[in-house]
Amino acid sequence: LVSVGELGSFKRAAESVGLTQPAVTHVIGDLERLLGTPLFHRHARGATPAGAALALMPVARRMLAALAEGAEVVSAQLAHADGVVRLAATASALGGLLPRLLPAFSAAAPQVQVLVTQAEADVYNDLVARAEVDAVACRRPSVLPQGWLFHALRRDALGVVCAPGHPLVRRRRVALAELAQETWLVPPAGSLARRGLDEAAEAQGWVPRLAPVIARALPLTWALLQQQRALTLVPLGVVQQLLDARQLVHLRVDHAWPLDDLGLLMPAERQGAAVARLLAYAQGPGSWHDD
Repeated sequence: LVSVGELGSFKRAAESVGLTQPAVTHVIGDLERLLGTPLFHRHARGATPAGAALALMPVARRMLAALAEGAEVVSAQLAHADGVVRLAATASALGGLLPRLLPAFSAAAPQVQVLVTQAEADVYNDLVARAEVDAVACRRPSVLPQGWLFHALRRDALGVVCAPGHPLVRRRRVALAELAQETWLVPPAGSLARRGLDEAAEAQGWVPRLAPVIARALPLTWALLQQQRALTLVPLGVVQQLLDARQLVHLRVDHAWPLDDLGLLMPAERQGAAVARLLAYAQGPGSWHDD
């Protein structure tokens, strides 16, 4: 179904999935009889998805993705005697927590496979509810899912960042009031960073001067910072790798924007041996979390 819909041809779909064209035609015909409606409009140039096929294709893609993920988990379990950890992670955890934790953990426990998927709160809550992940690397939730506990591992805060060439980088300390005349790459509306910027500016009695481009994608924000004299306010965990690589600079502003800790969200019970081992390592003595 997906191959025919994407390629617009029974012949090309058959070639892509390693079947004969009659076999693909037969399978699609079975689906159409099962559903009681045509899935494709056949014509001389190939096949065009009908309304039913267009409605089913997103569902079919999710099914294929779930099957691929299941196969990956089983393969990892067979290859790693000590088990597998299915880990969902937010952008802040991917930037400020896991790059330090996972390499050190993998060196200490090479027989544990960790499968990481990026997922923000609106997605990982569903994954937690369906028990499709063993743990979530995230910021402390305002409301814990029933039966789950949060284990804090690393502090985080909002910070003002810019490119290394920005004039303010030469300053050892920057007063919040001095930022009134700077141009800001605005964080997304409703985000922690946007609220933090608006509240700080309001307290100082100034309105942030916004750049003409509003970027919702982090890579574009970083690219714009490199090319413009601009600032942005962002959770430092998100940009930790760029700060470490000196591609961005954290300005020392005389204002604090504390955030909830980063850590691991895990079931209170029914923890597998592999995820329990990851938690024990994360909470144990060591230098992986040192700044």
